Amino acid sequence: MLQRWSASDFAKNGRFIHDMAGPIFALLAPKPGERILDLGCGDGTLTAEIEAAGADVLGIDASEELLAVARMKGLSVKKIDAHALDYVQEFDAVFSNAALHWMQAPDLVIEGVARALRPGGRFVGELGGHGNVAAIATAIRAVVKARGGDPEHAVRWYFPTMEEYGALLSAHGFAVREMALIPRSTPLKADMQGWLGTFCRFFFDQFEEPERSAVLAEVLELLKPSLCDTEGRWTVNHIRLRFSAERSPGE
Repeated sequence: MLQRWSASDFAKNGRFIHDMAGPIFALLAPKPGERILDLGCGDGTLTAEIEAAGADVLGIDASEELLAVARMKGLSVKKIDAHALDYVQEFDAVFSNAALHWMQAPDLVIEGVARALRPGGRFVGELGGHGNVAAIATAIRAVVKARGGDPEHAVRWYFPTMEEYGALLSAHGFAVREMALIPRSTPLKADMQGWLGTFCRFFFDQFEEPERSAVLAEVLELLKPSLCDTEGRWTVNHIRLRFSAERSPGE
């Protein structure tokens, strides 16, 4: 089950990612002349802001459709698997927002980031933390189990605890400067069906119609009591893990 992205769906249902990126962008604090890697840049919305700050930025992502939008903005981007970074001491900073939790082998990602950074370089990121979108993940697992599938393979996200991710960073020579788990309730401007279609496409794509519509209805029915108010307004309960770490100057 691989996640596929629609640029139009992402623009419609993922706007909150950019709207809430102020604190992580401030933590990065890009400086003119710095060489920065935007890891999981998507459609390049934040890549453009890093560039506007005067940095020399390269965006990488696995989605060709999202990268096509970034290229239309005139940004320097490449299609690269973040698990196989081959840069060596090329960047002053590596930045990632709302992308690391899609990467299933975090040890490989962090190893590549450490290699890509110059000594003393910084790794600044925000990803889903332990308990992120817990109700949605639980509903997906419940529907899979009810249909005779394996709930352990139903969800394609990596949501670590602070202790877990801090240990991975330390194991690869990073000193953690800041780290926090941040609960963030996010009211949806669209509906939950749109959110699920954009961010859980990996799950629904395995079903053919009419089963796909039936599965979607089951998930929505499970979610409605806890995530939809009496006025029909949906909310997603995010928990974000935000960090800033520095590569050892001596390595």
